Amino acid sequence: MTSDTRALTTYAKVIRSKNSGPFELTFDIMFDADEPYFHVKRSGVITLENVATAFSIAPDQVLVCKAFDAARAFKVTIKRPVSSGDLTDRDVYGCQQHVPLTRIQVPVKA
Repeated sequence: MTSDTRALTTYAKVIRSKNSGPFELTFDIMFDADEPYFHVKRSGVITLENVATAFSIAPDQVLVCKAFDAARAFKVTIKRPVSSGDLTDRDVYGCQQHVPLTRIQVPVKA
């Protein structure tokens, strides 16, 4: 972290993940006030490309990356690397997959 950026966790109240069916993971980035939400939105850091980079996946694996002003939230959906319940699946509920999003850096001034 540099002095002119802060981690997304500085601004978001909740960052969580869950299954969106057996083949997708969905992420919610939620804010408890307008100011931090619109600051992050104006910064432009929540993008398909940045999400793909955060998860080390190809951009075409990011299915949804959208802001919802009325909810002060971002919704992100990606393809699961393996289906839920697969023998090699390490998180059948998909609830432990949000950590890469927490590392996204947001400029202090947007």
